[in-house]
Amino acid sequence: MAKKVINQIKLQCPGGQANPAPPIGPALGQHGLNIMDFCKAFNDRTKDKQGVTLPVVISVYQDKSFDFIIKSPPVAVMIKKAVGLAKAANNPGKEVAGTLSKADCAQIAKDKMQDLNANDLEPAMRIVAGTARSMGIQVEE
Repeated sequence: MAKKVINQIKLQCPGGQANPAPPIGPALGQHGLNIMDFCKAFNDRTKDKQGVTLPVVISVYQDKSFDFIIKSPPVAVMIKKAVGLAKAANNPGKEVAGTLSKADCAQIAKDKMQDLNANDLEPAMRIVAGTARSMGIQVEE
């Protein structure tokens, strides 16, 4: 018989740098999970992605055990890395922080395809381009 999932916790953690400090500790502690077990397992699975913000979905079972799924980094993080920015524009509609090439847009869409609400590459590229525009980054046509 399968274990019964009683809750799902969604967090964003830097790869290879999970520790029991907030937000991880309180989120897991209130469900009675072993925080250090999660931190060690997460850090082992993400040691090749040091410092990259990674969304993680933790399934909490009735017997206080857990498992987790690590998703790809948010699109905004991938765009900033591709353009080489530390942060996006302060006034996205009025100022331009950088330019994203069509090839970079396609690569981000391919990498993020499993997490996006799109079946083909073209709609996924439009989603990525929309995120870039909302950050004040122009997308080459």
